[in-house]
Amino acid sequence: MSDHTTLRRGVLVTAEELAQMMSPMRTDLVVLDVRWSLAEPDGHRAYIAGHIPGAHFVDLARDLAGPPGPGGRHPLPDADDLQAAARRWGINNGDAVVVYDDSGGTAAARAWWLLRWGGLSDVRILDGGLRAWSRSGGILEDGSVAVAAGGVTLSPGHMPLTDAEGAADIARRGVLLDARDRDRYTGAREPVDPVAGHIPGARSAPTIENLHEDQTFLTDAEMREHFEQVGVRESDQVAVYCGSGVTAAHEVAALNSIGIDAALYPGSWSQWCADSDRPVATGLEPSGT
Repeated sequence: MSDHTTLRRGVLVTAEELAQMMSPMRTDLVVLDVRWSLAEPDGHRAYIAGHIPGAHFVDLARDLAGPPGPGGRHPLPDADDLQAAARRWGINNGDAVVVYDDSGGTAAARAWWLLRWGGLSDVRILDGGLRAWSRSGGILEDGSVAVAAGGVTLSPGHMPLTDAEGAADIARRGVLLDARDRDRYTGAREPVDPVAGHIPGARSAPTIENLHEDQTFLTDAEMREHFEQVGVRESDQVAVYCGSGVTAAHEVAALNSIGIDAALYPGSWSQWCADSDRPVATGLEPSGT
């Protein structure tokens, strides 16, 4: 395995490395297509049109989230439901799993986080996603893929998470990162949730800033510099939120790639702002205006 991936502490895999893993296809390798975005939540049509050979489609809203409600727009799924989905994808205990999308891993990271939370240790995000696969000469296949059911056993609790009260506490004692676009953080624009702004004390760290223009992750050195500029130190207690807990998982992955553990606040802004008793800050400063 390359130095690039070794330095990423098991978070990422390159397109070239994935191709090597697939030639011939390992029986203990599962590839998952997790295409989703706020603008185009139905990634299945794109999957049918062309995907990495053997990849199984994962429906983010159905498989990687529970029903919207008090827990936010994309609360964590029930652990039994996640296990049933993972078995449907053909995952067995000890399998290696690679997840990808066409948006730099911003959706696929949700699957990465959940499977790691469920106890799988060998789960990686395809660095650069589908674009990197095609750029490296990888072929695509169309249609759907039938896989034999797996027998994986998942148990929750293997990744740190926090709730609204915990996020507020970390904002005071450690570093709470807001992974949404900066104009949503400041409150200048809020296209999804009923209230604009951010959790008081949170620092703006848009997920998109973890990536190069070609949708690959920043190098280790670049990533360290980026988070240092945001104010993250290795000794800090760190938590991340976004709009509904999806792209925040990407930020957790980025931090993990440089050896910094961070808790995910799954409810994120969609849960926080639903309670009118919770304070809201606006502007560029963490404390708001």
